[in-house]
Parts: sequence; C-alpha cells; structure tokens
Amino acid sequence: MYGGDEVSAIVIDLGSHTCKAGYAGEDAPKAVFPSVVGSIDQMEVDDPDNLERNSGSVPESNSTVRTSESEKAKGKRKLYVGSQALGYRRDHMEVLSPFMDGVVADWDIVDTIWDHAFRECLLINPKEHPMLVAEPSSNSQQQRERAAELMFEKYEVPALFLAKNAVLTSFASGRATSLVVDSGGGSTTVAPVHDGCVLQKGVLSSPVGGEFLTDCLMKSLESKGITIKPRYSFKRKEIRPGEFQTIDLDFPNTTESYKLYCQRVIASDIKDCVCRAPDTLYDESAYSNIPMTPYELPDGQTIEIGADRFKIPDVLFNPSLAQTIPGMEGFVEIAPSLRGLPQMVLESINKCDVDIRRELFSSILLAGGTASMQQLKERLEKDLVEESPQAARVKVLASGNATERRFSVWIGGSILASLGSFQQMWFSKSEYEEHGAPYIQRKCP
Repeated sequence: MYGGDEVSAIVIDLGSHTCKAGYAGEDAPKAVFPSVVGSIDQMEVDDPDNLERNSGSVPESNSTVRTSESEKAKGKRKLYVGSQALGYRRDHMEVLSPFMDGVVADWDIVDTIWDHAFRECLLINPKEHPMLVAEPSSNSQQQRERAAELMFEKYEVPALFLAKNAVLTSFASGRATSLVVDSGGGSTTVAPVHDGCVLQKGVLSSPVGGEFLTDCLMKSLESKGITIKPRYSFKRKEIRPGEFQTIDLDFPNTTESYKLYCQRVIASDIKDCVCRAPDTLYDESAYSNIPMTPYELPDGQTIEIGADRFKIPDVLFNPSLAQTIPGMEGFVEIAPSLRGLPQMVLESINKCDVDIRRELFSSILLAGGTASMQQLKERLEKDLVEESPQAARVKVLASGNATERRFSVWIGGSILASLGSFQQMWFSKSEYEEHGAPYIQRKCP
C-alpha cells in the first residue's frame, strides 16, 4: 500500500460549472476551469488551411485541442478546453457541456477535460498518481463503472477512489454527520450524511442553481431593453485620454451557443457582484423604490440594477417567482413541482431516521458556488427556524471564506486523500484487473 505522506494523490472534482483539480493535502485546487468545451465539427470546415489560420493566432499554451476518435462516422470534431481556449472566438464553434440533467451524457468531453487537467494544468503523468474523483451523490452504478474503466484503461492510474460530493463537503468542515446543501451551477442538491455515508433516501435535487439564476437575470435585463454584448462583438478605441468609442464587429459564423456562453460569463459576474438574498420573502411593492446599484459592462455602458438584486436570489427560496420574469414562461410547467431551499431541507430531514434528525438540524452545511451569495446563510437559517419543529436547534454553517464554500467538495477530497488511515481504502489497479469495474461498488460505498 501507499505510505501516508508519499502518496501525492490527485483530487479532481468535475462540477456542472467548473472543473477543479490539484494535489491532495493542499488547501485549494491548482487548476479551475469551465467544464464546458468548444467543439468544431470538421465537416463544416472545408478548407483546413483556413482553420489553421483562424486558430493559429491564439497561444495554445494552456488550451487543449483534441480531435475525438469516436466522431469518425459523423466527421471528426475538434474540442477546445480551458478558459483561454473558450475565450477566443472561432467560426462554427459550439459550446457543449458533458452533462445532461446532472448526469454525464458525453464521456468524450469528460475524457478531454480530465486530460486537460492532468497534462496541461497540473503537468503530471496520471500513471504515477492515485486519483480521488468526486461524484454526485445520486450517481448511478453504470456511471461509476464507466469512470473507473476510463481511469484504469485509458489513464492507467495506479489506484482510484470515488467519493460522494456530500461526504467530502462534510469532511471539509470536520464533521461525520451533517446535512449538506450544495448549490452549484446546474442544480441544488440536499443530501444527509451520517457517519461518512450518504443516506440515499434523503437525497433531493432541484434544477434551480447558479446557471438558472443567471438565465433569470439575463431575461430580466432583456425585458428592460438592456442587451449584454459579448466581448468578441466589439472593440474599444480611445479617442481622447479616458474617452472611448465602441466599434461593433460582425462575425456571421459565430454559433448561438458560443454567443450565449459569452453573455452568460458577463451576466454571471453581474450576479456575483450585485445580488444578495433578501432578508424576508421578496415583495414587489417593498422593493420597488430601492436605490439602484450601477454596474459597468465590458462595452463601457453602465447599467443600473434595482429590485432584481434581491428578486433573482429569492428564486432559490421561492422558485415560482421565476414565472414573473418576462421570457421565463417556458419554466411555468415545472415550477409548481419545485420546492424552495427551506422546504427541501425539511423534506430531506424528515425522510431520515428520527434518531438523527436532531443532529442534522444542528449541522446544515452550505456549499457550492451559488451558496457564496451574500446573506444566503442568514436567510436560510431564519426561514428554517420559522418552519422547523420547536425542539429542533437549527444551525446553518458556512465557511466565512467564499473560496472555501466554492471549493468545499475539492477541499474535503484533499483532506481525505492525504490521511494516513485512508491509504488502505484505495481501489488498486491489481484489484481492478482481478475483479473488473463492478468491484468499485464494494470498494467505494
């Protein structure tokens, strides 16, 4: 087995919004980059020299370009990974996510993302490092076996461990039992953890996450006549010192998905800068004459954001509020079935054994990028105190450091993989060769 300090294990957490990777034992991931990729179908590009000219002007230092083999039938596709590669506009480049409803749908993309993390960001050879991979709490058996196959067959890693997101978050805060509220990019998941195991019957998920709030914000701004210009669509020229003129540029071959990706990056920043959870349930009349907060867009125009600063975050607590935003009408069908954060927490706790409910109430952990929003912890605690039974002592815990909240899953993995007592838990390559991929169910509960 591996000696405790000599492990140099790699921890990798592929979330729906960003991928985090780094060495176990460190306090933050070394590499953080978007978990979407740019993809160009080679069929669309007739002239290969033209493609070279287009992509030749970008430094390929930390962007991976890969042609995936399985696309032979449909013509090859070229995949671009990393924020630098995605930030560079290319003709016919679609932006694809490997996830579909929180589950990996395209393993080619996952493979490309992992490869980028190992070879471009961490500059390691995966054959020399055991891998701790974080997985969603509701991951299916096929998904886990597929991940194990990819790691052992393609990357030939010496050992592997798959750990549930909620368990890692729990370890990051030094607890074996807690209720983890993980609000990430693609969804919000509430999972009870008891003695280091996820109680599957209590796991609840809702599609309202950071991306959804970003969509709400974009639609709301559009309805007020504010359009967010993607960065590639203009350049700014200085006419006099300190005075700029914006010149629009036209790229007819830009795909709709790439344009949306660029707008979302900006909208997401607006959300992070100005939004905060309201102290009480959002009420249109109370917030109608609230002072405006200015935000300067990349093209130089300054927009004023008023009530939306509180309305958008409140969608987490009251999903039906999204119906009142112009352009979100398509959401109405699923809205009534969605529950807000406090309801999800209570429902999850009620699905667990009576004996541990009290303990869960007193250690509710907030994690994920969306959870670092201002005032979110205070608001959730207040709502839960009002709605939970009298005997329960409600305590919502969240790291004061926003970085720790965003990376809590990764940090938990980093702590776990560097523990001396964990070293006999690895699923080793020899075990894989002897028992095959399904054995991962026994090694990683």
